[in-house]
Amino acid sequence: MIKIAVLGTSGYGGAELLRILNAHDGVKLNYFGANTQAGQRIDKSFGHFYKHFDSIMDNKELESVCEDNDCILAATPHDFLANILTQDMIEKCVVIDLSADFRLKNPNKYEEYYNFTHPNIPLLKDSVYGLSELYKDEIKQSNLIANPGCYPTCSTLCIAPFIKHGIIDSKSIIIDAKSGVSGAGRSTKLDNLFCEVHENVKAYGLINHRHTAEIEQNLSHIADNEITLSFTPHLIPMNRGILITAYAQLESKYSMITEQEIQRIVEDFYTDCYFIRVLEYGVAPQTRWVKGSNFVDVSVCLDKRNNRVIMMGALDNIVKGAAGQAVQNLNIRFGFAEHKALEQLPLFP
Repeated sequence: MIKIAVLGTSGYGGAELLRILNAHDGVKLNYFGANTQAGQRIDKSFGHFYKHFDSIMDNKELESVCEDNDCILAATPHDFLANILTQDMIEKCVVIDLSADFRLKNPNKYEEYYNFTHPNIPLLKDSVYGLSELYKDEIKQSNLIANPGCYPTCSTLCIAPFIKHGIIDSKSIIIDAKSGVSGAGRSTKLDNLFCEVHENVKAYGLINHRHTAEIEQNLSHIADNEITLSFTPHLIPMNRGILITAYAQLESKYSMITEQEIQRIVEDFYTDCYFIRVLEYGVAPQTRWVKGSNFVDVSVCLDKRNNRVIMMGALDNIVKGAAGQAVQNLNIRFGFAEHKALEQLPLFP
């Protein structure tokens, strides 16, 4: 039985970790960490946990938490864990970090996109990027796993097959992204109030959204050359969900590729990936088809008139975009079936 500590229990990501792990018979939830709500019962913070989670949230020193647990799942703010985590700690337990603190391999990107100087370069170099479908072998061996962001997970999985095989012009990628409000977290912010969000759609983070660097890093690694792209996210008035529509020009040698061939490229790329559901050709993913699940629906469409491929994807930003992928990585790291506790079908309607 693997002893688990969850940090950031009082946030959306932390709560989703508890919901998923409650169905995992290979782990014991041993510690519930929180900052501002330390000392409060979990079910007082989240009414849907009534009579299931009545433990008190605590705020112990991280070193003590490492000593008492086999794995820490940290749903904490950016620029938190990087300041206190040490090599000695990750030798005692596995750490799966849901923040961005260990995702970007170039430390200069943290100054550019996150406005802080990375304080822990040695651990940054040693961390493994936890996009489960692409880095499974590395995840199996690592004690510090950087759980990917929601936009980068969906964007990367949409585009990866075409970058890998050189089908598209890597300089022409444009990503149009949309997210539900839960992606902004649980803390009170003016922009996230009901009257600000309801019946409204807006673009934000123009040009320099934080996840741009992460997506570029992922695709550059797959392509084995540097890729830059245009990424524009939008906030939409729903609780959960990420929808990606990405566009790129076909490379000239693939200008005659057929719809059947381009569909087969995606199907073959994800043939052994349990959580990637490749939809039929031309079927556009919908966020409600993946809500509450760890599935990613991907699809492709060929725009022959403009010699362009349209790559689409949808996921639940709190599950596959955060807590679900963290549990998937936990399963990979500790030798459980990859889909253990993650087989729930999506909620509908």
